Amino acid sequence: MSQRSSPWWAFWYSKGSYLLVILLVAVTIILSTPQISQGRSWFDLLRQSIQVIQLSNLSDNQEVQFGQQINQTLLKQGKVKISRNEAINRYITKIGQRLAQSSDRPNIPYRFQVVNNNSINAFATMGGFVYVHTGLIKKVSNEAELASVIAHEIGHIVGRHAIENMKKTAITQGLLTAAGLDSQSFVQLGVQLVYNLPNSRSAELEADQIGLQNLEQAGYAPIGMLSFMEKLLKYSSAAPEFLSTHPATGDRIEALKASIDPATANKGDGLNEKAYSTKIRALL
Repeated sequence: MSQRSSPWWAFWYSKGSYLLVILLVAVTIILSTPQISQGRSWFDLLRQSIQVIQLSNLSDNQEVQFGQQINQTLLKQGKVKISRNEAINRYITKIGQRLAQSSDRPNIPYRFQVVNNNSINAFATMGGFVYVHTGLIKKVSNEAELASVIAHEIGHIVGRHAIENMKKTAITQGLLTAAGLDSQSFVQLGVQLVYNLPNSRSAELEADQIGLQNLEQAGYAPIGMLSFMEKLLKYSSAAPEFLSTHPATGDRIEALKASIDPATANKGDGLNEKAYSTKIRALL
């Protein structure tokens, strides 16, 4: 015996009932939530609640995007003033890209920027952003020494040290929840770490070793890294900014000596001091 079919309107009545129930539940939740700030939509609040960053699972694309935001904030807040000298920017970019393509993370879009500042300093943030002060460019003796500093900063990016440093700092400051770190705090903390908080001793040692390998793979003389470090240690009072974020300890120098083969230490590009001095004088 065939079953009697329901009238055509029964389906839509049933479906409408479900939709009505869902709508009533949503309205109840909204009305029962106390003191929502004016001027912010529920969509914005929902989006903000979703934008929680899992530091341990940050993808390359996310790292680059946050690096871009940190860079934009540094520029907007006037913490760094990028040199408008196109010639010196091209020169630093040329060295940086040569090193980046020989690094263990060649697939992220590195950006090398010259900071118009006479202090001896260089630093990096996540996502491939490297900054070199004009004061450091003037202080180094040759291109191999300059390349060694850039290679060291790339070493921090390869080692994802900024992310690890951020994780430890977020825990210390009570910013890291079980879900992660919200995106706004992420960027603000990234800006804070760039200048104010040095990397750990282990991170500096690792960046030295990664940078030294990168320097050699790019065809530069590895002695450039050692000679620059020894120069900083000898004239430490001349570079307080660099030493505050890159502690030039005797351990680091000893580790470099142990890693550089004396037979090949001077083999490679960048040791012509006269040529470098002439080039920099023309560029700066």
